This record gives sequence, C-alpha cells and structure tokens, in this order.
Amino acid sequence: MSEANESPERPRREPPKLVRKLQERRETHKDRHLAVRFAFAAVGIALVVAGLIMLITPGPAFVIIPVGLAILSLEFAWAGRLLDKSLEKADDAKRKAQEASRTQKLLSVAATVCAVAAAVVVVVLYDLPGPL
Repeated sequence: MSEANESPERPRREPPKLVRKLQERRETHKDRHLAVRFAFAAVGIALVVAGLIMLITPGPAFVIIPVGLAILSLEFAWAGRLLDKSLEKADDAKRKAQEASRTQKLLSVAATVCAVAAAVVVVVLYDLPGPL
C-alpha cells in the first residue's frame, strides 16, 4: 500500500475527566455481589429505554440516555465504549463552540431569531393554539 492511501493517525489525547472517573469505577464494580450488578444492569437498561422513548416524546433524552449508558458501562464493555465515544464527541463540540468566530455566533443567533419569528407567524396566520 502506498503512503498516500494510508490515513494519518490522530494523536490520542487524554480522555475527559468523567471518562477517567468511570474507568476507575468499572474496575471496582466487578467485585460487587451478583444481585447488585444485576440491579445496576436493570436500572441502566430502563434508563436507556426511557431515554429512547423521550427522543420522540417530551423529556430530557439527552440527559437520561448518557446516565443509563454510564450505569450500563459498569457492567458491559460495549456501553462503556459507546459512552466514552459520545463524551469525547461532546467535548469536541464544546471546544468547537468556544472557538467559533464572532460571525459564526452572530449567524447562529440570527438563524434562531428567524426560526422563532417564523414559528410565531405560523401560529398567528393559521390560528393555532399557542401557550398563551
């Protein structure tokens, strides 16, 4: 294979603080009684399912799903990998938002104002029931 076809490896950075804490917890969790571990798994599954339901119904899905995954990650490696990856992506998004230029921030505010204005116009024109 030529060097041009190979993708350069990104340097591995230190994981977020929450990921490091969870990794420490995973090591001690395996020493708990089987009933406790089963209870953790059941609660984690219930929270993830509730979070998935909240994706289509009102509710804090983007808070509940990670909490459920954090509980499941104590028991299952796949949940740990998924949670670690999502926390790293959230950390990247936070960094990108902080590094956004003034123009990008102003355009985001302008787009939000236009969306809210459009929603108000639709409610008024079509006489839709509003929160008032």
